[in-house]
Amino acid sequence: MKRRHVAALVLAAAPFLLGACGTAADKAPVPAATAVQTQNVKNVSEITAGKTFNDNDVMFLQMLIDNQRQGQEMAQIAAERAGRPEVADLAKAVQVTQADEIRLMEGWLTEWGKPTTLDERVSLHADHGGMPSTGKEEIASLKTVDEKRFETAFLNLFLAHQHNAVEFAQMELDKGGNELAKSFAERVKQSRTDQVQQMLKLLAG
Repeated sequence: MKRRHVAALVLAAAPFLLGACGTAADKAPVPAATAVQTQNVKNVSEITAGKTFNDNDVMFLQMLIDNQRQGQEMAQIAAERAGRPEVADLAKAVQVTQADEIRLMEGWLTEWGKPTTLDERVSLHADHGGMPSTGKEEIASLKTVDEKRFETAFLNLFLAHQHNAVEFAQMELDKGGNELAKSFAERVKQSRTDQVQQMLKLLAG
């Protein structure tokens, strides 16, 4: 299947990429036209972003990939340790969704000839709040925290982590130049905002 540069394609694929988050918004029925287009996307790496992009598009994708990789680590721990099915299901859905998103973003960066890893020199990210991220020690602590306190620890940490993704997405919406990246950012913002609300309810329950 040839790689395609079609603006509507990423919008059609967005529910496929982000629809596993387990929120009410993500469970909305997919329009028939979207479903047909999505069936043609056998691999997210087939979705191309095109040649027009700016430095902010690159930074957004690199920062979100880094965020997603950390999220995968936390979700794996939660899938194994969470007591409530709702928390475990959220973690498992995050693993599936973000794996596809990472492949999509890495494909775009490769297409643009840009690194898929983040340059962690904070000085390069002064305009982005010093590149907020979740610390390795914080993630590691999820493996050893007492079982009774695990879900609270995970939800609080992951809630803040996903809020960072919302901030990255808003940055892209404000300053990005690539239309597909901006459309993807809008979906990320919506999905993560819904996840934050879901986790707040789980914390309260």
